[in-house]
Amino acid sequence: MATPLMPIVPTGGSADQGHVAAQRTWRRKAKLSSAALYFDDALQRAGFDRAPWLTVFFAAGIGIWFLLANPWQWAAAIGGSLLTALGFSHILRERPFFDAQMLRRSVVTICLVLALGIAIVWARSEIVGQASIDRPAVEMIEGFVLEREDQPARDRVRLVMAIRDADSGIARKIRINVPRAKASSQMIEGAILRMRVRLMPPAEPMLPGSYNFARAAWFNGLSATGSLLGETEVIEASDKSGAIARVQRVLSLHVRNELAGSPGTIAAAFASGDRGGITQADEDAMRDAGLTHLLSISGLHVSAVIAAAYFLAMKLLALWPALVLRIRLPIVAAAVGALAGIGYTLLTGAEVPTVRSCVGALLVLIALALGRDALTLRMVAVAAFVVLLLWPEALIGPSFQMSFAAVLAIVALHNCAPVRAFLAPRDEGRFAWLARRGVMLLLTGLVIEIALMPIVLFHFHRAGVYGAFANVVAIPLVTFVSMPLIALALFLDLFGLGAPIWWLAGKSLELMLAIAHWTADQPGAVKLMPQMGYGTFALFLAGGLWLALWRGRVRLLGMIPAAVATLMLLATPVPDLLISGDGRHVGITMPGDHLLSLRQSRSDYAKDNLRELAGAASEPIALNEWPGARCSTEFCVLNIKRGNRNWVLLMTRNDQRVEERALAAACEKSDIVIADRWLPASCNPSWLKADRNLLEQTGGLSISLAAREITTVAEAQGQHGWWSAHSQ
Repeated sequence: MATPLMPIVPTGGSADQGHVAAQRTWRRKAKLSSAALYFDDALQRAGFDRAPWLTVFFAAGIGIWFLLANPWQWAAAIGGSLLTALGFSHILRERPFFDAQMLRRSVVTICLVLALGIAIVWARSEIVGQASIDRPAVEMIEGFVLEREDQPARDRVRLVMAIRDADSGIARKIRINVPRAKASSQMIEGAILRMRVRLMPPAEPMLPGSYNFARAAWFNGLSATGSLLGETEVIEASDKSGAIARVQRVLSLHVRNELAGSPGTIAAAFASGDRGGITQADEDAMRDAGLTHLLSISGLHVSAVIAAAYFLAMKLLALWPALVLRIRLPIVAAAVGALAGIGYTLLTGAEVPTVRSCVGALLVLIALALGRDALTLRMVAVAAFVVLLLWPEALIGPSFQMSFAAVLAIVALHNCAPVRAFLAPRDEGRFAWLARRGVMLLLTGLVIEIALMPIVLFHFHRAGVYGAFANVVAIPLVTFVSMPLIALALFLDLFGLGAPIWWLAGKSLELMLAIAHWTADQPGAVKLMPQMGYGTFALFLAGGLWLALWRGRVRLLGMIPAAVATLMLLATPVPDLLISGDGRHVGITMPGDHLLSLRQSRSDYAKDNLRELAGAASEPIALNEWPGARCSTEFCVLNIKRGNRNWVLLMTRNDQRVEERALAAACEKSDIVIADRWLPASCNPSWLKADRNLLEQTGGLSISLAAREITTVAEAQGQHGWWSAHSQ
């Protein structure tokens, strides 16, 4: 007996076979439709909000461009995304059985924003990128000063200049360090100077995982950096330096005159964005205590200024009854806060992180003016999208990642049901209210610290372990004491009455610095880790975004990738050998947290890179002082045991020429030869010859001998413009 859903057809022959095939097709479509509808319904039950995820996929498109190697891959990724969106939209529109509209629109939109992300960063690179000079050079240049930055803590002035290339006639932007003793007040924006300089191409990463200054210089339009040789001649003085730059310098000098020592340099950074006076010791302590974010004018400072302006405007305007009855105060207060935020952003240099923070704060003000909830994931997503649309390269920088990770963690934490219940108003005493807020502040600090830890370890290979506890005191101290006191002191200075307030501000900043130094000096305050792989970092990001953007119990699934990433990070081996791109600096990790260094460089940059990538807390030991090493004036030989075998390392110590037959014999007895110059073909070690011929193609190397794995700088560069000067 046939069911109502199954038409009766004659049995036997081709008609029967067609009936069976039709039934199978019908069942397959029904299952597909049911699965799609179930998935669509699950998204809606979980409170799925597409807006934040669109920003995530827009950022993913930007990240894909940096990961892919060459233009045909970028074009293929854009084309594939567009074809997928077109095909998916067409197929689902023509198949009425598949009626999960939310899912269909989400897939199509995701593909489109993914393609947009790739296209935006590609276009940005082509527009602003500036090829570096081919090689180091000493030149006499004549150029126009674009920017001046005073750095008294480093006893220098940094100038960004526009010059014209003598050979090609192309305009270039360069950055020159001028000793403070040779800098004059005439070296300001708009002046034309003539000087003899030593120019260098922007430095590539010294080792895999090191800071990529060449990439940052590419997006800043810098083609060379250098230093002054001799004296400077002012060809044309300028009295047209930017008003903002003038005010910034005057304000910074005024603050340092009113407040001496380290507190004065910190106060100058808060007031004008000038960090040039902060000593290296204070910067290191703030970094190891997890308080570096307080030194850079970013979200905390801009938000504090805007919040203060908004609050004062609301309270003061409320005293004017005629105004209150005629206009909505939140709109006027939001406008006042916006003007204060924009002015503070311009005054402190309008750096990208500051502008980014200002954009986010302005969006919050718009929400407040419209009577909307400002502390939402959608607001954070819109702010991130605007920033990435204007500066897509910011995505891969630690500043953007840390800023938005911290804000995302705060918003997600305060929007979850248990926290809302914990902070809900109730009938309780003042002490209980303060205790509850104190617990919440500590919890917020811990959550931010956990959210930022993978980012800090990925970029800097070190993180302050006690940062959450230091921030619990330092953030309220800076936000509610130091910055208001600095603002009040500057205001009272107009009438010559600011001295007592400057004294109070100095004491508050001394307390902040004392917290930073005390925290950084504690045993185990800093955790060093070797290079985190891209896969591990991606898992951390995926887990964190899932935890932040979903609602309910489904968000706990984000713990799975985060846990896997943690295990992968803990299992990451410490490299046995680290070789810089020029072959001059070699780090060898030894048992007992020892790091051997081929050369004792005067450069802290080289030493710090070797220590951080090796995860070594102690100072490097000179190789010629190690008991097991055999060193002459030309070479060092070291035997190390890794992976159940002995490895013989041969390393050059200088550029002196050696008799070829003797060199060939030494190479034959070695497994690895490392040199900062070209070695003849007769030098044939049994496993690796890392001479200049190889290193110019690969860049720096990180080697795990037990696994016989070699990681190179070039692997992460592809054919992007900042790496194009190298032979591929």
